[in-house]
Amino acid sequence: MTITGIGAVTGYGWGRETFWEGVMSGKSAARFEPGYGLDPATGGWAALVPEGGDPAHGTRYGQAVLAAVGEAFADARARGWEPGSRVGLVHAAVLGDVRHWRDFSGPGGAEFRGRDFLRLLPSTPASVVTQAFGFTGPVIGVSAACSSANVAILQAKLWFAADLVDDVVCVASDLSATPELVRQFAKLGAAVVDVESLQGCRPFQEGSRGFSVGEAAVGFVLSRGSGRPYATVLGGAMNSEAHHVVSVEPSHERIIDCARRALADAGVGAAEIDFFNAHGTGTAQCDRAERDLLTRVFADRPAVYSMKPLAGHCQSASGAVELAAAALGYERGVIAAPPAVAPAHPRLLNGPSPAGPGLTAKLSLGMGGNNSMVILGPAA
Repeated sequence: MTITGIGAVTGYGWGRETFWEGVMSGKSAARFEPGYGLDPATGGWAALVPEGGDPAHGTRYGQAVLAAVGEAFADARARGWEPGSRVGLVHAAVLGDVRHWRDFSGPGGAEFRGRDFLRLLPSTPASVVTQAFGFTGPVIGVSAACSSANVAILQAKLWFAADLVDDVVCVASDLSATPELVRQFAKLGAAVVDVESLQGCRPFQEGSRGFSVGEAAVGFVLSRGSGRPYATVLGGAMNSEAHHVVSVEPSHERIIDCARRALADAGVGAAEIDFFNAHGTGTAQCDRAERDLLTRVFADRPAVYSMKPLAGHCQSASGAVELAAAALGYERGVIAAPPAVAPAHPRLLNGPSPAGPGLTAKLSLGMGGNNSMVILGPAA
């Protein structure tokens, strides 16, 4: 299974190239936003998707989902892909159109028209996409917290294996970073709002305090190898810790088991992984888990990087942002890693670095104990 088309809407703006230019700049997408501080009267840092979509496509959330799929679809066609008769759609999301729900639940909800209400339904974005592009294969929504994008890729892989589809479009979306939601993550001690992202979010570095919240919608066209792909999805795995709604199980045994199963599914050994695309939230428990995984499974061999200091933690879309960066990096020969700003893990990349043809392990960890890993390689 290959990644043949990519579309991206992120805190950097609308479009795949805007995203790539942003992460290559080494500067965070986060901006100082009014009302986003721990005190509602103050501001704070967040990587919000800016205005820029087509108003004809509904709310900003609906606009972003359709734009990400549309760009991925056009990209794949331009690269020589032709859709089969059974194009499936996997939509990875958790909270959906939070701002629109907030409007509906408030005093203005009484004035909602039927079409405004229908936009709130989880099935509506997927239905709009299938109608816009004529996708008639299976359609499903997946929700596995911050592991959702990896899980969507693995769902597509299962569909290919079962011969239910000719091609699959995956889109992961999360535009839920309202001041209220960001404030709650900050109160939990996970999000950092009082300093610019690269200062507060330092995965694998000293002084890291957590993550800046981000937003994104990212689309992929997945095929059996037609067209001119960016990268190959070799395999993957997912499991559950059955431990806690937020905290990582301290032995890390289930995360380690997930990684080993992902390698087995991909048919590769740990020594063949050259790049570790980390979940990398910058929280203490995530750092401990991923450092332990790197040592126990990968013998601290792979180069390490996290995209969250740049794009922010985009919740259910976070893995898709990070997979998109890895896939684009294969074609362009560079890993768009953020700069290191403090003493760090010895294998942490410091800014954009040569990608090479080696394999990438992409780990995503979701609240509730949702562990997942996808193994990527260069296009054949």
